[in-house]
Formats: sequence, C-alpha cells, structure tokens
Amino acid sequence: MKFGENLKNLRKSKKISQEVLAEKVGVSRQSVSKWETGEAYPEMSNILALCTIFHCNINDLVNDNIIDQNSLDDEIKMSVVKFKEEEQKKMKGLSKAIYIIARIFKCFTIVGLVGIIIATIASVIVIPNIKVNTNYKTITVFDNDFNYKIDKNELVVEVDDEENFVMEYDFYEEPIIEKMIESSTAYKLSLSLSIMASAAVFIIMLYKTLSYLEKLFINIYKEDTPFSMINVSYIKKIAFYTIILIASQFVLGFIISLVFAIDLGIEFSLMDCVFILIILALVYIFKYGYEIQLDSKGKIYGKED
Repeated sequence: MKFGENLKNLRKSKKISQEVLAEKVGVSRQSVSKWETGEAYPEMSNILALCTIFHCNINDLVNDNIIDQNSLDDEIKMSVVKFKEEEQKKMKGLSKAIYIIARIFKCFTIVGLVGIIIATIASVIVIPNIKVNTNYKTITVFDNDFNYKIDKNELVVEVDDEENFVMEYDFYEEPIIEKMIESSTAYKLSLSLSIMASAAVFIIMLYKTLSYLEKLFINIYKEDTPFSMINVSYIKKIAFYTIILIASQFVLGFIISLVFAIDLGIEFSLMDCVFILIILALVYIFKYGYEIQLDSKGKIYGKED
C-alpha cells in the first residue's frame, strides 16, 4: 500500500500544509509527517476524517494508485491524475523515436532535393544533345550511338555487349518514355523540367511537414505536457503543409496531363481528405487539452512535489 504517498499527493493538490491538515484531523504535525513517510499509520477514525477532508473514499488512500477518480472532487481530480511512471516512459520513448525518424527522413528529403537539382541541370545539358532515330531504334547522346528497344513496360538501352540500361514506366497510365523518345527536344526538355518541378515541390513540402513533426515530438519528449500552444501551432503548420503537399501534386499532375496529354497517376483520393481531417482534429484536441490544463494546472508528466 502507498498510503503515505497518496496522502501527500492529495494534501498538496489541496494546497494544505501538514500543520493545517493536522489541525483539521486533530493530531500533531509530526503525526501527519510520519503518515506521509510511512513511519506510522493512522487510526480508522483519522482515516475517515481524512476522507471527509479530501472528499475521497478509503480505497483512494490505501491503494497503490488512486483508482476511483469519481470519488475525488473537481478541485483535485485533474491535478492528481497523471500518467503512471511506466506510461510516461513509454510516451516519452515513442515521442523520441518519432522525432528521430522525422529527422532522418528530413535528411533524406535534402538528399532528394539535391538529386533533383543535379538531375535538372543534367537534363538541360544532356537532353538538347540527344537525338533519336525511331526507324533504326537508336539513341545518339553526344555523338555516341546506342540501340534501344521497348519491351512491354520497360525501355532497354544497349550500353555495351554485356550491360543494358533499363527503365520501367508501368507507373504511368500512358507510355511517357515512348512519347519522350518520339518527341522533339523542346518537348523532352519541358516535360522533364515539369516532372522535376513537381517532384521538387513535393520534397520541399514534405521537408517542411517533417520539420514541424520533429519539433512537435521534441516538445512532447522534453516538456511536462504535450498540451501547449506551441504544439498546437506546430500541428496547424503540419496540417497546412500537408494540404499544400497533397493539393500541389494534384494541380501539377493535372497541368502536365493537360499540356502534355500524359497521366502521371496523381489523384486526389478520399484517403487524402481523411488524413487532412485527422490532423485538423488533432489541432482541436491539443487546444482542448491545453485549455483544461489552464483550469486545473495539471501536468501529464512528472511526479508530485
């Protein structure tokens, strides 16, 4: 039993000193101190008096944890109820794992963005120097000739006798590779840059989303409570950049399909709407939790003083 610890928590939640509590019960301050440290145990009459003072029942005082929360009055209910120590560890461990994962993926987005920039520069340099002869199935790059063939959903370029370059394009509903092979240099370049711009926007929005996700879970890990206005603002920004991320891909995909008559397979699905609604709901949940804490001055983490 943790009578002493429960008594101390209830007393502090009521902001009553040991002297005042001792006077209310009709014992000495030293007696209350011994009850809280476990050196002594009160008589039944004193336990009943304590239950009257704290508006609780005997189980709330003698059990390992205060389990009958309905027996507590509104003044102490919110400040006494916390995560158990093992639950705190799980919550903080999960928060740490999420912000580390977000940080790692954020680094990957930087690498991806650098890759897109390099690919864009390469496209501007290489594509004007690519010539295609569809009759002889050859591709000439900087005066070097390569044979190619289209096999079902793959473009196979014969680099040498032992090695081939293979590109799959079954993701697209229309054979984009065939269109690029047969089209003019200006078409190739504009289509390539449009796709890369779409990918760059996606990666930038993903980077911003991951950045605020990382900040959110760093706060949840380090602070006394996840319910703070700064965390509410982070979730709002996550929702904002997620909406831009999803919408921008749909818009860019629509423009590419309209201009180049190529369907990139980008669709605005029902699940995207559900995902956005979930994030927006979290904004209101965290804000509600913050407002509750303002009234109760309660914390999710930490032991009672």
